[in-house]
Amino acid sequence: MSKKFKFKLNHAGVGQLLKSSEMVDVLEEKATEIRNGAGDGYAQDTYIGKSRANAMVYADTYQAKKDNYKNNTLLKAVQK
Repeated sequence: MSKKFKFKLNHAGVGQLLKSSEMVDVLEEKATEIRNGAGDGYAQDTYIGKSRANAMVYADTYQAKKDNYKNNTLLKAVQK
């Protein structure tokens, strides 16, 4: 029963998947969860880069930056 199995990755297909609108939707959903968990003063951005879609959540106000610096708010929101 031991048959050799070869798996060949379709690099073009993976590239299309990483840049797809479905991937952007998943990333936006996760970024929204993180932003909501962090509280007021945080913002999010999603963009398609050279090789994949990207999402980020960042402290947008001075108070949020101070809060994140003192409490690692974004890190804690990601770990929830």
